[in-house]
Amino acid sequence: MTRPEPKPLDPQEVRALALEVIRQDRFPQLATCDGDQPRVRPVSPVRSDGFTIYVANLQRYNKTRELAANPALELCYLDKNHNQVRITGTAEIVSERPLLQAIWDENPLLRQYLGSIDNPELIVYRLRPAQVRYMQEWALEYYEVDF
Repeated sequence: MTRPEPKPLDPQEVRALALEVIRQDRFPQLATCDGDQPRVRPVSPVRSDGFTIYVANLQRYNKTRELAANPALELCYLDKNHNQVRITGTAEIVSERPLLQAIWDENPLLRQYLGSIDNPELIVYRLRPAQVRYMQEWALEYYEVDF
């Protein structure tokens, strides 16, 4: 039995579907490079602006060292229906104080665990997309997402 061809999606529909996957998945998988060894771990974004994602981290964590050596990354979101969004891009450290303050104010867990926005352990990354792809459950074909 052959599978029916999925109906093509409109670019605006693809964008909306991809944003919904991001909204639903609280712990996407972040892939970084440790020399020539890929490393993957779940992260908990502290903010999303469309497909630009912000992730808080501690200075002492391995991903800080990995992203300093090579800012290339991929972030993979997966919803309960196995629809996925893959964001390929780069990480940069957020240094704008008003943005850091807004992220700090929006995240009670940051305040609880770090005590102060000036805690030297705190680092926030802006994950800038270079490519965003969306796949519906097991369709085996990615849609490029306009962002």
